[in-house]
Amino acid sequence: MLLAPELLDRIRDRAAGYDRENAFFTEDLQELKEAGYLTALVPKELGGLGMSLEEVTREQMALAGAAPATALAVNMHQVWVGVAKVVHDRGETFMDQVLTEAAAGEVFGFGISERGNDLVLFGSTTEARPDGEGGYTFHGTKIFTSLSPAWTRLGTFGTDTTSPDGPKSVYAFITRDGGGFEIKDDWDALGQRASQSCTTVLQGAHAPAERVVRRLDPGPNPDPLIFGIFACFELLLASVYTGIAQRAIDVAVATVGKRTSLQHDGAPYSRDPDIRWRLAHAGIALDGIYPQISTLAADVDSLADHGSMWFPRLSAVKVRATETAKDVVDAAIRVSGGGAYFNRSELSRLYRDVLAGLFHPSDDESAHSAWANALLGPVPD
Repeated sequence: MLLAPELLDRIRDRAAGYDRENAFFTEDLQELKEAGYLTALVPKELGGLGMSLEEVTREQMALAGAAPATALAVNMHQVWVGVAKVVHDRGETFMDQVLTEAAAGEVFGFGISERGNDLVLFGSTTEARPDGEGGYTFHGTKIFTSLSPAWTRLGTFGTDTTSPDGPKSVYAFITRDGGGFEIKDDWDALGQRASQSCTTVLQGAHAPAERVVRRLDPGPNPDPLIFGIFACFELLLASVYTGIAQRAIDVAVATVGKRTSLQHDGAPYSRDPDIRWRLAHAGIALDGIYPQISTLAADVDSLADHGSMWFPRLSAVKVRATETAKDVVDAAIRVSGGGAYFNRSELSRLYRDVLAGLFHPSDDESAHSAWANALLGPVPD
């Protein structure tokens, strides 16, 4: 593992304070940079550590077990670098700038989500206005922009409706020092507080031609950029919530080993058959998630061809991981007693953090729709 136990312990020690103060994980980010973690997915020949997506899923699980909000925010940087790796591995170079800039220390934010837009990657309410020289300015509002205090590059997209070949979905990277945006101080959420996923208002943020990476027809698209975003986002996100669930089990196991029962002559709760069953049930459920994430991530790394089943399988593993994690954390709280209800309890924080998994795409409904179409065909118009 790249992330050493001592580093993870320091990150875990800071997590409760960040959460309590609704503060950004500045110290965590600095230590992760120093460890080279932000270059993990950059190929060695381009200045990075050359790790595989499958390896980084395991790192993200460990990081999430230490500090869920830190892991979730770093995830967004790793997604963009992972996308660039996916594209590079498939013989394309249009995302290589992301790899070289990540190797040079740039931090990438993920400016995709929009309020009320359930098209996600298949359409944007943000305007992408041509600058006449191959570049674009972006005008719109992006929500849940993790790493808001720290990103130096923001990957975003909007819709070009004015060009003769439009409409086109335009994907590009803006720079923090280029201006043309406002980051609102509005992140005061139930959980994942240290991620500081603030709203970003694009007010003409400019991406010159060399920072425009794709112009695509809106809607579902087999382009390697779309595949890369979908694959890396779903798998790394599933990894974060799986790490949260494993940490909840670890905390619960330690707790029931120390709690004693007056009803059973001071015996620890770890001997109670009902508690043993509940924790075993949670462990069985979680145990099935690890190989699914690992196998699909390894398939992305090896350029496996799942054809039209890629998107249903990727959406399914994200939904399965986040729903299982929520159930596991719930079980951990149930066996740990009333102390878990206090904000000072780590399980209380994990419970709040794990709920965020419900709101990331793909949601339960779209995953089921994708599988229904795969199994039964689309419903005729």
